[in-house]
Amino acid sequence: METKRVCVEEIEALLGKEIPVLNKGFVRIIDYMGDDAAIVQAARISYGKGTKTPSNDQSLINYLLRNEHTSVFEMCEIKLHIKAPIFVARQWLRHRTANVNEYSARYSEMDNDFYVPDLKHITGQDSNNKQARGKELDHDVVLQAYNTIDTMNKESFAAYTQLIENGIAREIARGVLTTNLYTQFYWKIDLNNLLRFLKLRTSSHAQFEIREYALKIENILKSWVPFTYRAYTNYNKLSLSQDGIKVIKSLINKKDISIEDTNMSKNEWNILMNQFEIE
Repeated sequence: METKRVCVEEIEALLGKEIPVLNKGFVRIIDYMGDDAAIVQAARISYGKGTKTPSNDQSLINYLLRNEHTSVFEMCEIKLHIKAPIFVARQWLRHRTANVNEYSARYSEMDNDFYVPDLKHITGQDSNNKQARGKELDHDVVLQAYNTIDTMNKESFAAYTQLIENGIAREIARGVLTTNLYTQFYWKIDLNNLLRFLKLRTSSHAQFEIREYALKIENILKSWVPFTYRAYTNYNKLSLSQDGIKVIKSLINKKDISIEDTNMSKNEWNILMNQFEIE
């Protein structure tokens, strides 16, 4: 059927298809609105198809993103169906800039779908970062952890099933399930807030599991709004504090500078050094 709405060929081909993430999760595109041209139209406040050439459209989008003219990016929206472990969903839904509806464990019974991390992703606690993975562990310790997680998942679901069979209300029975259980939700968000989500959740500092989802969505972004994707990857990778600027200026001018010359924490200093690959 002929339509007058904006259609992006690459996204149309992905509509309704599950894009696998982790062991049993997925991202699925339900619907979308707008494209790069919609951003340009909003900026120009016109009804045409943007400027005369694609290069002009790219330049305008670069300018808009670089100078944080965010409202025009709100002209585009996307609705996704997500299947993710509960602990990932709890991180995800902290981004309170989207419309969300999640599967109800009060109304429906949960499926026996659990996440168990690959052995290579089971590591020790980071010695500096209180919320991150750290050093590698002995193989025996990792294998024992894997088996413990897998056993707890299975035992929790067995207990849940038994409670349901005994007539216990679903809203009570669900309390025994682990947060490795998969949940599902619909997530509708505008492009401006999606870019913010991706900047945070594709970072190397984000937890591995949610980063895997963010990277899949970043690929969707590349197909949906390629001009915006190019601007996003060019302008959204680095933020500098006043101290950070001071350090970089000193290095450019070949002047010695140390952490003691700034108000930076050790962690902030190390991140800056790593970002610029400074030894």
